[in-house]
Amino acid sequence: MSAPHTDVEQVEAANAAFYEAMERGDFEDLSALWLAPSDLGVDEEYHDPADTGVISCVHPGWPVLTGRGEVLRSYALIMANTDYIQFFLTDVHVSVTGDTALVNCTENILSGGPAPTGSEELGPLVGQLVVATNVFRRTPEGWKLWSHHASPVLTQNDEGEDEDTPS
Repeated sequence: MSAPHTDVEQVEAANAAFYEAMERGDFEDLSALWLAPSDLGVDEEYHDPADTGVISCVHPGWPVLTGRGEVLRSYALIMANTDYIQFFLTDVHVSVTGDTALVNCTENILSGGPAPTGSEELGPLVGQLVVATNVFRRTPEGWKLWSHHASPVLTQNDEGEDEDTPS
């Protein structure tokens, strides 16, 4: 595959890299994909990094997390407690304006944890449907995540009542 040339292609590649790092459980790669004050030319020795480019994240059912420490700690916790996760992205839409890009997509998530018996096999796999909005900023090193917001999709059961997406 050739290198992405347009802004939209570059944002699509950055978005895919985010989900691939999650699937691999690669915390270092995932951390490098998030915007840092230094990406915006902010010298943290002389400026409060909270004043510029504060990142944020909302995982389904979680409160909003702000700042690199909180956001990256949440991913470390997720990775430490998830033996298997795979994202099938659908309905991906990318919009770029200047140095900001917006990606809306549906995350079809398949995940599993340890088997209840304590064996080394995966426990039952659980499926979840989530809509996500990822906001990216252009940096000298490429597009970096500025914000991720994910929310579960409610479905209706046979009685027509809303419920969380079935597992």
